[in-house]
Amino acid sequence: MAKLVDNGQEQTSELKEAVAALLPHVNAQKYQFIPLHIANLLWAMAKLVDKGHQQTPELKEAVTALLHRVNAQKTQFNAQHITNLLWAMAKLMANGQEWTPELIEAVSALLPHVNAQKANFKPQEIANLLWAMAKLVDNGQGQTPELKEAVAALLPRVNAQKAQFSAQHITNLLWAMAKLMANVQKQTPAFKKAVTALLHRVNAQKTQFNAQHITNLLWAMAKLMANWQEWIPELKEAVSVLLSYINAQKANFIPQEIANLLWAMAKLVDNGLEQTPELKEAVAALLPHVNAQKNQFIPQGIANLLWAMAKLVDNGQAQTPELKEAVAALLPHVNAHNDQFNAQDIAIQLWAMAKLVINGQEQTAELNEAMIALLSKVNAKKDQFIPQHISHLLWAMAKLGELVELNVVKSTTELLAYQISKYPQLSQQEISMSLWGALVCCARLSPDSHANKNSLLEKHMDDLFTRLENASLNNEEDQSIIAMAASWLGRACPIPPHYQTNLSKPQTDFRDQLQSSIPTLKIEAERSLNSLPPVDLLLPDHNIIIEVQGPSHYVCGDFNTRNGSTLLKIALLQKAGFEVIEVPVNTLLNPDSIKRCIDQIKTRVNIPPQGHGSVSLKSGSADEKYGTAYI
Repeated sequence: MAKLVDNGQEQTSELKEAVAALLPHVNAQKYQFIPLHIANLLWAMAKLVDKGHQQTPELKEAVTALLHRVNAQKTQFNAQHITNLLWAMAKLMANGQEWTPELIEAVSALLPHVNAQKANFKPQEIANLLWAMAKLVDNGQGQTPELKEAVAALLPRVNAQKAQFSAQHITNLLWAMAKLMANVQKQTPAFKKAVTALLHRVNAQKTQFNAQHITNLLWAMAKLMANWQEWIPELKEAVSVLLSYINAQKANFIPQEIANLLWAMAKLVDNGLEQTPELKEAVAALLPHVNAQKNQFIPQGIANLLWAMAKLVDNGQAQTPELKEAVAALLPHVNAHNDQFNAQDIAIQLWAMAKLVINGQEQTAELNEAMIALLSKVNAKKDQFIPQHISHLLWAMAKLGELVELNVVKSTTELLAYQISKYPQLSQQEISMSLWGALVCCARLSPDSHANKNSLLEKHMDDLFTRLENASLNNEEDQSIIAMAASWLGRACPIPPHYQTNLSKPQTDFRDQLQSSIPTLKIEAERSLNSLPPVDLLLPDHNIIIEVQGPSHYVCGDFNTRNGSTLLKIALLQKAGFEVIEVPVNTLLNPDSIKRCIDQIKTRVNIPPQGHGSVSLKSGSADEKYGTAYI
């Protein structure tokens, strides 16, 4: 019955009734089954479950009865039996079987026999065994000596029989090795040799891979690269070969495969794969299917897709209309599924939204709703976030600047800063991102009369500062962050950063016109004050700073919603005692508006304006809140 179902027989009511009738007899006759029967029965039950049969109490009882017999007859199983049994246990685990004492004992009993029988396994059995062990590990199997020994025994057999593996075998083996490497496997010479041998076979059998194979292979290669980080020629060639087949197979990918493929491509790019024509074509081929199948993605698929698109864009992928449309199609589903996202899903989606917005994604009602829906779940999941999640959340909220409501920023940042302070060990990137995020939050809260100046948040910032201070600060970004934190906290700057200066054309034009209008005015450009990032224009005799703000200073470039970097720079300068005047470049589009800006500055420096007279500052809650002169 399992074999018939595996070959297309529907699970009709008659078939289900027949299975249900037989299951009680498995338990009743358990002592009469020979090793072949035990192997066939467990294989059959695993196959039926994998094809949709429910794990009823009767089926679970039958499985338990057979698992008892595995240990009792362990010395009588041949190579094929061992393969089918471990495959069956892995399949049952993948479909909801719990780690019962009987299952743990059965797996432990079989693994030592893999090494003993290693010379007897055929290519299909080698592939199925490594797949089964990887699947068991993926579902919680411990890193026991027996498991490691079994994997080590099979790896040389992969290389020896490489020419006999089918397309399915190659796919399963590379998937298994990627999973094992992510969880238990070290980069031994035998492991590298087996992977390299299989990568050679990808090119040789390239015409035989179907849509599922292509997906699993690229996923496996992305996972291997995430842990291996070595672009060997065989890997480059295999990736290139598979990418060229995505366009041809694009109509055959199911939603999960689309999500996994885009995740894999983004992961490969993040680990050094160039954005080749094949990769760009593959991405372009899949994006319309994201929109077409938007209602069929599970929550994890939605999270992975948003992460993948943000990561691709962050690494140079153009924000094409198709990519923006795919993102827009997914955003309503973030809100719809917000109760089903785990901690990692929440963190990577907020990170993705921040990255996409930075790179030109439009600010829409759907984007705002999705962001609010995710942030509302942070408190409930607070104990499930690992340091990487927390640092990404703090960074994302900071980057989104005024797009996130102030009360949400305050409550969420304080919560996350407290959570990350509980971890004694943090990576330098986690410390740096978290410190910057907390700084931006303090910048937003500083003009608030209700903000506690000796807040717990600043205490956590001080702790993060000390941790970063004691690290090796070799990159400019970390040096800049610690300099800004030192300025905010009133501490000595350990390493004054070296900033690159860049006097833009709008800055130059405005400076020249201001100087022409007020010849006696002393103006300095691109000057760093108190180890802070260079200011656009400084009027040293008046303690006034003029910031000419281009689109990059605003969320989505809207000239209305300032981003975290802009808010932090302004707040730090104000904290240092400077008056800051912001001049958005869109106000410098014609001579009249330039004249009004210059007249306003004349008023600030006590020079009577001529012609139009002084102009009132632009009002608005955000501007008044920061006390910034905004022309």
